[in-house]
Amino acid sequence: MQYRTLGHTGVQVSSLALGAMNFGAIGRTTQAEATAIVDAALDAGINLIDTADMYSDGESEEMVGKAIAGRRDDIVLATKATMPLGDERNHRGSSRRWLVTALDDSLRRLGVDHVDLYQMHRWDPTTSDEETLSALTDLQRAGKIRYFGSSTFPAHRIVQAQWAAREHHLGRYVTEQPSYSILQRGIESHVLPVTEQYGLGVLVWSPLASGWLSGAVRAGREITTSRSTFMPQRFDLTVPANRARLDAVEQLAQVADDAGLTMIQLALGFVTAHPAVTSALIGPRTLDHLHMQLAAADTVLSADVLDAIDAVVAPGTDLAAHEKFDTPPALLDPALRRR
Repeated sequence: MQYRTLGHTGVQVSSLALGAMNFGAIGRTTQAEATAIVDAALDAGINLIDTADMYSDGESEEMVGKAIAGRRDDIVLATKATMPLGDERNHRGSSRRWLVTALDDSLRRLGVDHVDLYQMHRWDPTTSDEETLSALTDLQRAGKIRYFGSSTFPAHRIVQAQWAAREHHLGRYVTEQPSYSILQRGIESHVLPVTEQYGLGVLVWSPLASGWLSGAVRAGREITTSRSTFMPQRFDLTVPANRARLDAVEQLAQVADDAGLTMIQLALGFVTAHPAVTSALIGPRTLDHLHMQLAAADTVLSADVLDAIDAVVAPGTDLAAHEKFDTPPALLDPALRRR
């Protein structure tokens, strides 16, 4: 396992990190299975575990808490807030009112007195940066969080938050967690240059592109991945973007074969090769999935292989731009771009 410094924090984290979204109802994972995955990940050298309050309505945090009991100090523990929890209109977002409550709830579920990294799961356009950063700074000073970061923020919001922290003399986001894979490279043109400029650690999610790069999705085969069962639209081959993804996957499979690599090694080796990326979050649903992904821990792609990938999917290109989560609201709601 390789280790890298998380931005300018001085904290050393593994180049592969364990994402716990599949723990609980989402991945139909039991506590015993989740604990076995955590045990194997830690044994392999992974030292960062990432979860969120909304994963299976808090069940993921509870499972992580039980799995790490007795060894908390050896783990860089990260969780997230801001996504809706229930129907109550104020149980979401990044207001001080909600973040204080949400963090206390997360700490209770995790069974710990602090988290190392507290991330804003999405940018909240209804709340000012000053409001959010002020609350996070106070929570940090209270010892409940060590650092805080953002997740899936548009580049301009990352910049704005850095400016707001400086302007109001508040703590700043020290990490960003964007979606990044061979098939979704748009952040190379805007987000990653900004994170490098500000020295942010970068923890990328969905490096296997929801299973497209796992090796399980190939032309002529029935698509039976877990994600395809509850996100069928992302695998519907009548959709042009999905046909483009499948065509790219077939070409990438040849690149992997020529290099003597699995698709998973190619995919994880690609994202961890970018100098702006600190760690790639893997989200195994089973122990077998974990072992296949851990096999990529020491994968280093040659320049020839990286050039071959560039020839299949051009740098800065998203093959499924409609699935991005950092699209400016005005591009989604016509009322916001008309007087």
